[in-house]
Amino acid sequence: MRVVTLNCNGIRAASRKGFFDWLPTIGADVVCLQETKAQIDQLTDPLFSPEGYHYYYYDAEKKGYSGTALYSRVEPDKIHRGIGLDIADSEGRYLQADFGDLSVISLYLPSGSSGDERQVRKMRFLEFFMTHLRALARDHRRYIVCGDWNICHKEIDIKNWKGNLKNSGFLPEERAWLDELFDEVGFADSFRRVNSEADQYSWWSNRGQARANNVGWRLDYQVVSREIADKTLSASIYREQSFSDHAPVIIDYKL
Repeated sequence: MRVVTLNCNGIRAASRKGFFDWLPTIGADVVCLQETKAQIDQLTDPLFSPEGYHYYYYDAEKKGYSGTALYSRVEPDKIHRGIGLDIADSEGRYLQADFGDLSVISLYLPSGSSGDERQVRKMRFLEFFMTHLRALARDHRRYIVCGDWNICHKEIDIKNWKGNLKNSGFLPEERAWLDELFDEVGFADSFRRVNSEADQYSWWSNRGQARANNVGWRLDYQVVSREIADKTLSASIYREQSFSDHAPVIIDYKL
């Protein structure tokens, strides 16, 4: 089972950069997109209903902002939109597809980089979401939570870690939140189960030559249930083409 996640930074912009030409070439079973920045009535072009996939969108109330999408070759048994938190659901940040006892989630966790108010909002989201994730860990289903988590976990996951210790995305309390998720709750970072290499980044600033010089952050994860972690076969970040300021994370599972 091949699962791909990408923060597309505007699905219409990504389409102009060739994303939907690339999609049929990679053999993905499920594709999770974040930051679609579009309402469903703006996506009437057949490109946004990719052939061979069932497709689902969850739009933010605010036009041109946030939003998630999920494409699947197999029709899900059920689709869930939202988690019951206004700051998440009004911005279309959580879209879940159920397949038997397996669920795949497209998640767009808030950024706090634009100021203190946004960071407070982000921490409120994290507090609520941890409760949600603990509930998922107890419900006897298997989960693959794909998305832009807007947090780098370890020093290996960010190029200039010393210079970012006080910046949103690499704050001690954010990293401790991931420690709790992985060490106590029992979820796993599937990428790091099979890929321990340095310089594996999925987002780069548009300033300077960050992408060209690979001065980046690994913000995009597939976080999985304990039962799935050991079934991770391979993980890579696709950098040959640029569809967004993020790159697609491609992970294969033996499921």
